Parts: sequence; C-alpha cells; structure tokens
Amino acid sequence: MKESLMNNFDGFLHNKYIIIPMLIWFFIQLFKLIYDLVTTKKFNFKRILGAGGMPSSHSAVVVSLATMIGKDIGVDTPMFALSLLFALVVMYDAAGVRRAAGKQARLLNKIVQTPGLTGIEVQEKLVEVLGHTPKQVFVGALIGIIVGLVV
Repeated sequence: MKESLMNNFDGFLHNKYIIIPMLIWFFIQLFKLIYDLVTTKKFNFKRILGAGGMPSSHSAVVVSLATMIGKDIGVDTPMFALSLLFALVVMYDAAGVRRAAGKQARLLNKIVQTPGLTGIEVQEKLVEVLGHTPKQVFVGALIGIIVGLVV
C-alpha cells in the first residue's frame, strides 16, 4: 500500500500535464508581480495570486493543457475535445463574465464612495480586477499554444 502511494505521488510529480500548466501559471503571475513592482514602485503580493492583467494566466494554462493533449494523443480524441471545450469556457468566462463583474465592482465602489449619495457604509472595496480584456486572453492563449507545442 505504501509503495503504491509513493508511486502515485511520483507519477503526480512527473506528470507534464500538471507540472507545465502550473509552471506557466507561476511564471505569468511572477511576471505580473515584477511588472507591477517596476511600474508602480510598490510590492503588491496580491499580484501573485490575483486575477486580471496581461497576459491571462488562466488562458495560458488551459490552452497549454489542450495543446499538449492534442499534440500527444491526437485532436480526434475525447480527451482533447474535453480540454478544448474547457479552455473555451474558461477564456469566455475570463473575458466575459468576470470582466463584467469587475466593471460592476468599479461602478459600485464609486457609488458607495460618493458623499451623500448613499447611506451605506462599506468596510472594504469590491475587487475590481477580476477579468481580462480579449487581448489579454488572446496573448495568454498564444503563450499556451507556444509552450504546449514546445514541451
């Protein structure tokens, strides 16, 4: 039993379909952190885990996964179909639903902060950078395709 568990863990650590997308996510988020540090001269650790910004790490992760699956086992397989549709849903959500939620959060924050407009007292601001522009999603997807083909 213990040997089987170790083999499973070893297999997990060497599974490129897990490791490569996780590395892509980490390096894109690290890039965003460093870019933010250079441009604002402030260290914002939230950038490493936060959503939004150029490029979309969400898009890069799911597209790299779909690309590796398509390259390795074929584009005519159920696994590729699943990964491609998953990628499309994630990218649509990033550029559509979450972006709209971010715009609504920005507007609500302005309304609540306007003196005399509302009697609402808010303890914290709503998160405004939730989604991505179509360009950010496209660049993330392009990174995913390139990395998926190279690996």
